[in-house]
Amino acid sequence: MTDLLLVHACLIPIDRDRRIIEDGAVAIAGDRIVEVGPTAELERRHEGARRLDCTGRAVIPGLIDAHGHAGHSLIKTLGADTPSLWMRIVTPLYFHYTTPEFWLADGYLSAVDRLRQGVTCGVSVVGSAPRSDDPSFAINHTRGYAAAGIREIVCTGPAGLPWPHPATRWQGNRPERHEVSFEEMLAGAEAVIETVNGTAEGRIQAFLTPFTIMPSVDPSNPTTPDRAVRSTEADRMQGRRIKEVAAKHGVRIHSDAFGGHVRMAWQDPESAILGPNVHLQHCIGLSLDEVEILAETGTHMAHAPGGQAPVIEMMARGVNVALTTDGAAPWASFDLFQAARQAQFAHRWRREDQYLLPPGKLLEMMTIDAARAIGREADLGSIEPGKKADITIVNLRQPHLTPNWMPVHRLVYEAVGQDVETVIVDGRIVLADGKPTLVDAADIMAEAERQSAALVARAGVADQLTPPGWGQVYRTFETPVRLTQPPEIRP
Repeated sequence: MTDLLLVHACLIPIDRDRRIIEDGAVAIAGDRIVEVGPTAELERRHEGARRLDCTGRAVIPGLIDAHGHAGHSLIKTLGADTPSLWMRIVTPLYFHYTTPEFWLADGYLSAVDRLRQGVTCGVSVVGSAPRSDDPSFAINHTRGYAAAGIREIVCTGPAGLPWPHPATRWQGNRPERHEVSFEEMLAGAEAVIETVNGTAEGRIQAFLTPFTIMPSVDPSNPTTPDRAVRSTEADRMQGRRIKEVAAKHGVRIHSDAFGGHVRMAWQDPESAILGPNVHLQHCIGLSLDEVEILAETGTHMAHAPGGQAPVIEMMARGVNVALTTDGAAPWASFDLFQAARQAQFAHRWRREDQYLLPPGKLLEMMTIDAARAIGREADLGSIEPGKKADITIVNLRQPHLTPNWMPVHRLVYEAVGQDVETVIVDGRIVLADGKPTLVDAADIMAEAERQSAALVARAGVADQLTPPGWGQVYRTFETPVRLTQPPEIRP
């Protein structure tokens, strides 16, 4: 029996034929789509079903953000004016000043934020360099997504070198310092997988996520060929252990990679974190031979806005590329529509070619291509019979989206996440009239404010909440920026 029938929609299902059905309908039974077609036909076959009138609305597959960060929602713009130092400011925050309550509040806030932007499935790396020594952090984060009713893929695993890695846990107001070995970090990630993977009726997943695929070289920038020469024993050990543990639990792998990393990894295919069960973020500075390796191994790539990754070359070689936000800090949001425009502009500017990345491809990159990157193309990423009923509905009857012709162009060129009106996940309406239906957004934001303020006070980083630079064409500073330091441990 059909539970819900969406009618009179501008339906963009991203199906095999890439149809646009001007007066379309979607029939939903339980958590699955059972039929897609013209409204007149489906109304006859599904009499008695609850109807949702989508007149003036674009109905598209639920958006999938294949890379973002847990923790970032509570530190938006903190340290944003010092991008060269940003990682050295926020990474110590995550490793030395966060509490289980911080991660719980961030989980709720980021879930509601993504939901409001039309995202039905979001990947969340725990921290900047991932933190896995305390499994409660990742576990708490998933609780917010489970409560809000949307999907989360929580990603955690070993941080980069040095090993052991320093970390601090808080008992009330008392910090306790730890030196965490690689194997302890890996064990913490396993505990997360064992606890949350497949929970919330399957909406919560866990991926294994080392910080980068090559820990011996620069984790945030390309490494030149004269330095990215040979993989080290630490590189190979990480690769072997990550692949062993991922196979043991049947989970996928997500990690960062930059120029030089892929070439070094492929020197030892047995330990290389590459292949069809892997999606890599960033990939800035990859050489053409590294693009060939991604294509040959079937490795997926996830691309945040910016023009420095060879995305066009990857697509030309058949590499699957998903569009991501990398949200929600220091400047990013979870708005995939804005990310699409930023990515398009960057690549057109880089190549001096205004014909690159047309709107249809960009919409694919945040739906079916993203589903493929996370290994869920069989049940997510398009509106087709048998697939999960994950649907995003955008209100087109607004001045900036009128006239309602060329709807894919309208979404990609003019829409923003806040134009999303309704979201359905697993056949259940979790956002209606722009408001979450299962959680209280006001309470969530109030708790997020408390936890953000507590973090800033605990870490003593109020000086990173910088003024806007009135009158400055180029940001300058009167004193050197103070980096975040681990807390002082008193006996």
